[in-house]
Amino acid sequence: MATVLTVENAVHAKREIEGLEAQGFSRDNIYVFAHGKEREKDIADALDAEVVGAGEKGLFKSMKHVASKRGDELRDEMQSIGLSKTEADEYEEVLDTGKLVIVAKK
Repeated sequence: MATVLTVENAVHAKREIEGLEAQGFSRDNIYVFAHGKEREKDIADALDAEVVGAGEKGLFKSMKHVASKRGDELRDEMQSIGLSKTEADEYEEVLDTGKLVIVAKK
């Protein structure tokens, strides 16, 4: 089961990630999603959180995303760490508004 949070910006994300750590989540199991790929990487790096890589989604899907839309890639990444298709669709829409999505797994 995953814990999912939505936040407005990196400052709020930092606060929420610290709260998740206090609840026993490891930073290795806290993922940050943003609609912009560079924004997502920059925020994850700054907050010492994770982005979904080939290990989570598999090599085939990683290669498939070279030619796919960012929304499709985000939904696949969220599903690869345990969200349902419905949840992934819902949170990808949240990302479209400019917010960040944090997913934590134990």
